[in-house]
Amino acid sequence: MLAPEKVLSALHRIEAKMGRTRENRWEPRLCDLDLITYDDLVLPDIETFEKWSALELASQQTETPEQLILPHPRLQDRSFVLVPLNDIAPDWCHPVTGFAVSEMLAALPPEDLAEITVLSGD
Repeated sequence: MLAPEKVLSALHRIEAKMGRTRENRWEPRLCDLDLITYDDLVLPDIETFEKWSALELASQQTETPEQLILPHPRLQDRSFVLVPLNDIAPDWCHPVTGFAVSEMLAALPPEDLAEITVLSGD
């Protein structure tokens, strides 16, 4: 099994092959692959995770962690992560908060969910 850092590195290589650059944080991009969780690991430690998950929006837009943080520190706030994750693993529980994906999704404001367009497989 690959270490989480190696998985993230592979995801970044795929993004680069698809033309992704990393010049500006949160810039529009064709491809965005993230490592959301890895087993139930909390990396690098609970204190670092908590620091980054509590970061104010203005700081999130300008600061980048120096190491991989797992689970993704803001997955519970992002409808574009939770909607598809709920399709494949609604019962997965966040290793820090203990909330299931379905619970995190249900806690999102309706306006966040309105941003998501679900495409049918037809």
